[in-house]
Amino acid sequence: MDQKIYEIFDRYVGDGLDQIVISHSTRQEEISKIKIRQVQGRKQVYYQAEEYRGTRVYHRNYNKEELLSALPEWFEGLFRQAELKGAAGQATVLISKKGQASVKERRFAAARIVRAAAHNREKQYLIREGTKIPFLCELGVMTDDGRIVKAKYDKFRQINRFLEFIDDILPELRKRAEEKERKELRIIDFGCGKSYLTFAMYYYLHEQKGMDIRITGLDLKEDVIADCSALAKRCGYEKLTFLHGDIASYEGADAADMVVTLHACDTATDYALYKAVLWNAAVILSVPCCQHELNRQIQCEALKPILGYGLIRERTAALFTDALRARILECCGYQTQILEFIDMEHTPKNILLRCVRRERMPGVNELKQKVREYEQCRTFLNVDPLLGRLLLPDGMTGRLRKE
Repeated sequence: MDQKIYEIFDRYVGDGLDQIVISHSTRQEEISKIKIRQVQGRKQVYYQAEEYRGTRVYHRNYNKEELLSALPEWFEGLFRQAELKGAAGQATVLISKKGQASVKERRFAAARIVRAAAHNREKQYLIREGTKIPFLCELGVMTDDGRIVKAKYDKFRQINRFLEFIDDILPELRKRAEEKERKELRIIDFGCGKSYLTFAMYYYLHEQKGMDIRITGLDLKEDVIADCSALAKRCGYEKLTFLHGDIASYEGADAADMVVTLHACDTATDYALYKAVLWNAAVILSVPCCQHELNRQIQCEALKPILGYGLIRERTAALFTDALRARILECCGYQTQILEFIDMEHTPKNILLRCVRRERMPGVNELKQKVREYEQCRTFLNVDPLLGRLLLPDGMTGRLRKE
């Protein structure tokens, strides 16, 4: 590998890094690009790489030494371009077919470097500190002068991380709004709980982005629903309502543009996903929780030696549950990604399914292949997930099981 590549990465990977984009892959079908950003963990800084492989995005965390050690893997024949941007400047690296690197760099003026360094120390969240936001004050996350309560800073980061996922799918929501005769978008939040993220979603989409939305939050706890309803009224959020009820039996809507389900316990997530598909939701955001169903079912001779350990069985079953859910949703016409919601150090329940309905359903042959692969996995593990029973037998792909 050309030494110039190592030198420029060594200079930019550190305090003040904004983003690195590695692209121009020679094996597009395997991996198309990598995005790297600096993340401030509780104990140390690390670098999160998003690897774009087909329709999926995979995340890996590196310290600086690990990231620099990965450069030969990336630049010895796989990628031919990298763009780096940090506090001190920005650079472009181009790699020739013979592996020789050329670097173009633009250094920022000293005053801009100071501003950029300050920007890096204080991350520019979508909801920013410094301005009083009533719902955050009411929920104890922010003080009346706009400062974040120290003990609630992780919650503040979680809220903003969730809004980043919302921001990514804004084009899909705007497209759905344009397609509808009435512009109002209907969003349903199943298992909303204390509704930190529900209020944040309403604030961001309605107050900041000016979108015409109506959000309904549903939860089983009557006292929580009463508190949330009162808070929405105090904040003047006229199109944010909360209802007491069970996800499986909910019949308060016959359509939704986006369905959100965060930490709905066990199969409650499956019922929420089922309803989202029936409603033809353009976007589904789901953070599953307490995946017990497959833990009880799974019986696989090949995996028996490792599934005998309770902790391993529990975590493996949870991962299998979410992976099979993702595949079922792909069978129903959704482009599905499995992403890291928040850092693993904060909670092990950090997987988010982000599903966007395709403009066109996959062809019959592609659907057959997806269903066949799902069936093979299901049979191998000797499981029968609820979501598959709900959607595949009688749903839009059910005919494929019979062929």
